[in-house]
Amino acid sequence: MEENKITFNSIDEYILQFSQEVQEILKTLRSVIKDSAPDAKEKISYQMPTFDLHGNLVHFAAYKNHIGFYPAPSGIEEFKDELSIYKGAKGSVQFPIEKPLPYELISKIVKFRVAENTMKVESKLKKKR
Repeated sequence: MEENKITFNSIDEYILQFSQEVQEILKTLRSVIKDSAPDAKEKISYQMPTFDLHGNLVHFAAYKNHIGFYPAPSGIEEFKDELSIYKGAKGSVQFPIEKPLPYELISKIVKFRVAENTMKVESKLKKKR
C-alpha cells in the first residue's frame, strides 16, 4: 500500500503537482513566508513544504478546497481573533482556496513564530552558561 505514496524532495517539486492557479497561490505564500523569515531554511517535512528556523517554523499544504497553514498551536493561539473567521484546529488553519489568502496576517504569524523559536534557542543557550 505504501508504494503508491508520493514523496517530494523540494518545495518546487511539491508546488509543481498542482494546477497553475493553485501553484500561483502557493508561490505567493512561499514568498510571503520567505520575506517574513529570511533566515529560515526550506525543507519537506510530513510531505509538506516547511520552513525551519531553530526547529519547524511553519508548514503549508494545498488541498482540494483550501490551503492548510500550520504555524504550531502557539501561532494559532496568538492570532485566534484574526483567525476566527477560518476553519482550523489546535495547530492549523484552513484558508478557502477560492478567496484571497490573508498574506499580511500570515506574515505577522510567521514573524511571531520566528521570534518564538529564536527566544527558545536563546533561553537554552543562557541556561547552558
